[in-house]
Amino acid sequence: MRASRLSRRTVLAGTAAAAALTTVPFLPGPAHAAGAAVSAGQAYRWRNVVQGGTGFITGVLFHPTVRGLAYARTDIGGAYRWDDRTGRWVPLTDHLGWDDWNLLGVEAMAVDPAHPNRVYLALGTYAQSWAGNGAVLRSEDRGATWKRTDLTVKLGANEDGRGCGERLLVDPRDSDTLWLGTRHDGLLKSTDRGATWKAVSFPAAPSATGQGVTLLVAAGRTVYAGWGDSDGTTANLYRTADGTTWQAVPGQPAGSAAKVPIRAAYDRHTRELYVTYANAPGPNGQSDGSVHKLRTSSGKWTEVTPVKPGGTTSDGGTDSFGYGGVAVDARRPGTLVVSTNNRWAEIDTVFRSTNGGRTWTSLKDTAVFDVSETPFLKWGGDQPKFGWWIQALALDPYDSKHVVYGTGATLYGTRDLRHWAPQIRGLEEASIRQLVSPPTGEAHLLSGSGDIGVMYHERLTASPSRGMASNPVFGTSTGLSLAAAKPSYVVRAGWGDNGNGAWSNDGGRTWAPFKAQPSMAKSAPGPIATNADGSVLLWSFGTSNPGFRSADNGTTWSEVSSFPKGAAPVADPVDDKRFYAFDTTTGTLFASTDGGLTFTARAGGLNSGDTEFQLVAAPGRSGDLWLSLKWNGLYRSTDGGATFAKVDSCWASYTLGFGKAAAGASYPALYMVGATETITAVYRSDDEAKTWVRVNDDQHQWGWIGAAITGDPRVYGRVYIATNGRGVQYGEPA
Repeated sequence: MRASRLSRRTVLAGTAAAAALTTVPFLPGPAHAAGAAVSAGQAYRWRNVVQGGTGFITGVLFHPTVRGLAYARTDIGGAYRWDDRTGRWVPLTDHLGWDDWNLLGVEAMAVDPAHPNRVYLALGTYAQSWAGNGAVLRSEDRGATWKRTDLTVKLGANEDGRGCGERLLVDPRDSDTLWLGTRHDGLLKSTDRGATWKAVSFPAAPSATGQGVTLLVAAGRTVYAGWGDSDGTTANLYRTADGTTWQAVPGQPAGSAAKVPIRAAYDRHTRELYVTYANAPGPNGQSDGSVHKLRTSSGKWTEVTPVKPGGTTSDGGTDSFGYGGVAVDARRPGTLVVSTNNRWAEIDTVFRSTNGGRTWTSLKDTAVFDVSETPFLKWGGDQPKFGWWIQALALDPYDSKHVVYGTGATLYGTRDLRHWAPQIRGLEEASIRQLVSPPTGEAHLLSGSGDIGVMYHERLTASPSRGMASNPVFGTSTGLSLAAAKPSYVVRAGWGDNGNGAWSNDGGRTWAPFKAQPSMAKSAPGPIATNADGSVLLWSFGTSNPGFRSADNGTTWSEVSSFPKGAAPVADPVDDKRFYAFDTTTGTLFASTDGGLTFTARAGGLNSGDTEFQLVAAPGRSGDLWLSLKWNGLYRSTDGGATFAKVDSCWASYTLGFGKAAAGASYPALYMVGATETITAVYRSDDEAKTWVRVNDDQHQWGWIGAAITGDPRVYGRVYIATNGRGVQYGEPA
């Protein structure tokens, strides 16, 4: 499962991240009004379809002076506050809209020990040239409302080093002063509680490609800053005692194992600062690391590494890993926990010490897991693993046995240091790629995601009891299709170690792999479609490969040379001989009338050159096609793609889907993520796109939501939305 676990986030130029699979949205075009017919918004109730985490928890922060108050951050799915009364995480950044998609990644967070209601977030998902600048949100009511300051620098919450930190800190001498460490622009300081920021002098020079400041931590009245661009011999830890002058900390550890300071925690009882190190920022790419402590009163450094990397694994390999999280017990001097990170062969663990790091106990060795609430954590097997990508680690200041740690998929917690279970309710971070709402059967929804493949949602309010689809298990789903006239038949495609395609005859409850697959399926699995009666499959494999067809349920495959390379196949929902595909390089609609054996060009000149489009077929009607072309608008064909007419009621359309028709209406309800005037939002039309009503509101926007949308064919008004980091959102009229 290693390859699947490494496929979570986007590859960025100049980084060593794993395969790029999280969608990076294209920036929207300029907003303008089109005089659309749109009525006032309808009140909707919005909730998550429960999956149970599924994304990388990059930080957890208990408030040091308020029992039961904690915050969590994620790399692409925003921030959360723990509600101790309900035992749930409350999302804090769902109000960020389409134009602010880059702010759904949380680079760092901070609380004020002296003012419990204050919380700060540093936002910015990517530091690349095509991404917007970062921002700081500040709240006086624990995140119920926010004030925002836009920065002139970029942050990178979904880049290498995203598990480091925290990079944001309230100064221990003055609550009005905040520090923010950046990746490429040095150290920033605010003296007005985050309202304004300016760069300050710092001994280390930032680079355009480095990590910059990896952590900020208070030790008494002194502030320490980790520097991630050391070569292993130069300083990587600095401090200031007066808030003005920064100096390298004397005697600090050197070498590859102490190259990048990942996290730090201060034991106020013993006046010792603990620092975890690795030879790379992580979460990937670490093969060496160490743990050290500094007695701040004397300046003495001591190495307290629990287990040094480089040993031999049980299968004869090398036990390579770094160190990640560290947290100290606020009540028991010398008691702390640290985590390994990127330890694949022997599996990551959390070590605990009660004597300042002289001896350690691996909590993994006695761990008992209960993942009944989120069965997908078994990853298609019988037992869950302790975890991977453990850089977020926290210890409750009011309960010495309450430890939590984040992984690439969940947040585990214990109350007795032995029994562990996901502490994840309310926190949903999946990057959703496909949505299918069947017209019949037990499940109202099938979803395809990054990292966790396909899920069969027999209930919307509980994590699927069958976990992620297995036989085979996919790391990331690339295609999901249901036979319109035989909805019990479903096919899926994706990135997997043991096959890249599968079929189901029971609506997606159970699966069987295709008996064969084209050679390029393993390296470039793409969208897949089944025709109306499930007798023919079409599979696409990227712009360098032709499409392939199977008429025997994936036992054999034949090349379809006339299929436009890289196109997503779309089946006609009525005529089992018809398929459609849109060629983005030429802006041409291709159609097949012989069951996918051959394709011929039909309408052309439809916005060529843009790969971000969506072609959908209206249910129950043959040849009724809708084409979303982003800010070039929405087009419709009623003659199987021979001609298209532009829909005048909206000027932008990013994704479109259908649901049950309104009472008295003869045409299915349409749901769209698009723009009818100046705001990109979620709309419903009950009259074939003549008029629209907005169904989401300003507090429910979820950043970029352009991947998929569908209504429920059995429940009028219910709509499912794929988000890039907030899982599946579903809304119903209030």
